[in-house]
Amino acid sequence: MTKKDQQTLKEITQTIKQGFYQPDWNSLCRWQVPAWFREAKFGIFIHWGLYSIPAHANEWYPRNMYIKGREEFEWHRRTYGEQKDFGYKDFIPLFTAEKFSPQEWIQLFQEAGARYIFPVAEHHDGFAMYRSSISEYNAWDMGPHRDILGELRSEALRQGLYFCTSNHRAEHWFFMGHGKEFDSDVKEPLKRGDFYWPAMPEPDVMDLRSRPEPTEEFVTDWLLRVCEIIDRYQPSLLYFDWWVQHEAFREAFLKMAAYYYNRGLEWGKGTGICYKYDVMAFGSGIVEAERGGFRDAVPYVWQADTAIAKNSWCYTDALEYKTARQIICTLIETVCRNGNLLLNTGPKGDGSIPEDEARILKEIGAWLKVNGQAVYGTYPWRKCAEGPAVLPQGHFSEHEEISYTSRDVRFTAKGDKVFAFIMKWPENGKAVIRSMAKQSGQTTADFHGLIKKVFLLGAEKERVSWHQEEDGLHVECALITEITKLPVTVCVEVL
Repeated sequence: MTKKDQQTLKEITQTIKQGFYQPDWNSLCRWQVPAWFREAKFGIFIHWGLYSIPAHANEWYPRNMYIKGREEFEWHRRTYGEQKDFGYKDFIPLFTAEKFSPQEWIQLFQEAGARYIFPVAEHHDGFAMYRSSISEYNAWDMGPHRDILGELRSEALRQGLYFCTSNHRAEHWFFMGHGKEFDSDVKEPLKRGDFYWPAMPEPDVMDLRSRPEPTEEFVTDWLLRVCEIIDRYQPSLLYFDWWVQHEAFREAFLKMAAYYYNRGLEWGKGTGICYKYDVMAFGSGIVEAERGGFRDAVPYVWQADTAIAKNSWCYTDALEYKTARQIICTLIETVCRNGNLLLNTGPKGDGSIPEDEARILKEIGAWLKVNGQAVYGTYPWRKCAEGPAVLPQGHFSEHEEISYTSRDVRFTAKGDKVFAFIMKWPENGKAVIRSMAKQSGQTTADFHGLIKKVFLLGAEKERVSWHQEEDGLHVECALITEITKLPVTVCVEVL
């Protein structure tokens, strides 16, 4: 460990010692969800790095290209030659990012209706997309010779978006390890600071105490890298992938969390950590669900993360895209259950946004421009859904597009308004919201209030008629526009 590292660790310890938050769960659970996050509802995740150059299979290409028997192993050899002659590190000079424009990216994300961005600072491959003083294998010293993270942060703040970032380095402990199993460019001796270091054997079963466990040297390096990102870029949120749940990271993770939350207080802004599974004690961070969510509304704010593509987080040569409607429905399903949606886009290796992804983002933005008031700043109503369509629950529970009927309705609320999303507008133009049926006496009901006005967002100029019956609130509007292809929002104002 260098003298500079030792000094940094002392500064981290001192900041924690003098701060409000201490490295234990009882202290960290005094944390509160930032107010802006509750309001934002929709953010953009960005997976972009060296893996975007081969653009093959998915973002785990750097691992799989070193595993004999994998399709990526053979594809790499056919395309670039044997791994001992052209390894993963040899993509660095090809990563020039000649078409990367942070202004165009952020403008597109604004148009999509996003309120925050979440670029990956470092993925499992170990190449930092930011200016680092810890490792020379970063986008400032190599490849594009640009501070990608810094440029995105500056532009996001300039255009009014919150800047957040994620770190996936923990998995680098084993990510390149298969390269040692044959004659490749992943060779011993490897030492801290090397691109492939430590390239340890991958556990057969990745549980909380898998062996070989990350060493103190590796974990300390992880802590220093994360704290460097915290200090240099002051992110509003941090995100960590699953491997930080390993027991070996426990002490360092607690220190990092206390340091980050204390730094947030120094900056005068709310911060938060998004985590999967039970990496953190409940209440000390933001619960994250990857490609999935909850069946019912929950009493705490959470985040779902998914991608525009079904089969990869990064750009590849064979992406299978979701439709804008499918993503909009996912956004609605998430928000009505008290969550935010973090939607991933994968730029091409040259830094340009794929046309299909840009088109989908703009379609989402056009819908949000009309229906945004039913999304931003809302909270769950007394029930989140009605109708036959049932949402699967848990991580990786999303599959094919859900088949909705005109009976499927989702709800949010804000102030004197209840918003009812009709997930499939009926062909006859007559929708029925059963949870808002006419009630009398002291009967138990989902809704037992006075309605002032009912109208459709984006169709205020259309003739809308409504009346309450014992089977529900009937809303009629003969829409003859493209709006009927997407969920339609009924706004119910109450007295």
